[in-house]
Amino acid sequence: MNGWIILDKPVGLGSTQAVGAVKRVCREAGLGKVKVGHGGTLDPLASGVLPIALGEATKLCGRMLDASKVYDFTVRFGTETAGLDAEGEVVATSDVRPTLAEIEAVLPRFTGPIEQVPPAFSAIKIDGERAYDRARKGEAVEMKARSVTIHSLRHGRTNRVPRSTLDLASIAAPEEWTPDQVRGDEGGEGLQEITLTAHVSKGTYIRSLARDIAHAVGTVGHVTMLRRTKAGPFALEQAISLDKLNAFGQGAAQSEIFLSLEAGLVDIPALNLSPEAAGAIRQGRVWTGGSTEDGLYWGRDSDMRPVALIEALAGTLKVVRGFNL
Repeated sequence: MNGWIILDKPVGLGSTQAVGAVKRVCREAGLGKVKVGHGGTLDPLASGVLPIALGEATKLCGRMLDASKVYDFTVRFGTETAGLDAEGEVVATSDVRPTLAEIEAVLPRFTGPIEQVPPAFSAIKIDGERAYDRARKGEAVEMKARSVTIHSLRHGRTNRVPRSTLDLASIAAPEEWTPDQVRGDEGGEGLQEITLTAHVSKGTYIRSLARDIAHAVGTVGHVTMLRRTKAGPFALEQAISLDKLNAFGQGAAQSEIFLSLEAGLVDIPALNLSPEAAGAIRQGRVWTGGSTEDGLYWGRDSDMRPVALIEALAGTLKVVRGFNL
């Protein structure tokens, strides 16, 4: 069991709960104890792509955390909440509703490298304590700005979004709905809300991005829908529902839900290793005498099995992370 399950996580399920669900289903399928981890936290109020690694693929979770992500999100104008989402206490209101043209005019300000202040309700640690724990106790939480990169930001249609409450006992498939791209703005009037798509670097908070866009057009706002459509090399097209995951526990074919370990390496070039080089790399030794261009590779043996993540530098191959396959 060395590979990936790409879950289309529904609203209401935390990332840790998703990992627990995968572990349970693996036990039901008779696989015994399997090492499981996820490649990037997705808030319970968010849905979409959650890469879950099994076995040796868990060694790639750190790399997945560093990968860029793509999100669809809806900003509702007129109210700002403490958590910048649909569940938070309202902390500011405004009668101003921006036009589509006004929003399009400010989007370039939020494209490229930007400084962003994370929400107080976030998992960032301040003096050893999570910011959201301090915020829930009513403490004034001062969040420091951080540098992130917004690779692209545009308005457009969204994917289908699960919205029903998850039944953790049965892992039922949620009902789905499709939000409109833009609501309001008829005849140039102000928008009630808009759905945007953002391709962002690690560490980006979409809730903060929505807040800042609203402020830039002279109003306030919060996120009412957040859906991750891509995480690193994994997209929604590869994701499975909780129903399909549950079916595996009841005897469905493994090929229906699993992706290979190599599926998490498609954005890195493969390097074919000689038997001697593969043997040295498996032992953690540096291999010299190669003519490979400098860079990061994943090495494979003559049977096409992944051996390790490898850094090539000045004619040497050094193990970054080895796989026991």
